Amino acid sequence: MSELEQLRKRVSDLEASRDISACLHEYMRLCDHLDEGFDLAPLMALFTGDAIWEGKGKRYAATFGRREGREAIRTMFARYTQPPAHFALNVHFLTSEKVAVLSDSEAEGSWVLLQTATFADGRSQLSSALLNVRFRLSEGAWKIAHFCTTSRFNRPVQTPWDNPQPLPVPEE
Repeated sequence: MSELEQLRKRVSDLEASRDISACLHEYMRLCDHLDEGFDLAPLMALFTGDAIWEGKGKRYAATFGRREGREAIRTMFARYTQPPAHFALNVHFLTSEKVAVLSDSEAEGSWVLLQTATFADGRSQLSSALLNVRFRLSEGAWKIAHFCTTSRFNRPVQTPWDNPQPLPVPEE
């Protein structure tokens, strides 16, 4: 492979890695806004038609299970869009990103997820999971082919995450 071909491959891999990261970050951004009447189309557009979404480990396997195909994944997410609202606040944070481009059409990535949630019933929870995600170039874009989340920890929090009191700032 010539130096120019190597450089082209490196640039292509870097662009793919950036697009893959953007795909997962968009997935999390959309999940932060799951609510009554939420339009699932933009979220489902991030998955390949034959995608798999699964929870692993004792807690997540039992809670979420395994969904095969975009329609099965849509059905799972649709539960979060029906009244009454499930979340009062939901924020996902991604860290420890590692993306590997395996070929021109296949890639995989891993992230550590931290989720802060306050449920509509007032309970709050802090959760962490390890995400292992396979991506495929489909319809001209990198899409999620296999999303796997494994619980690291989940714990209740005594007060809601969003405190309505004014923020403390230095007096003028």
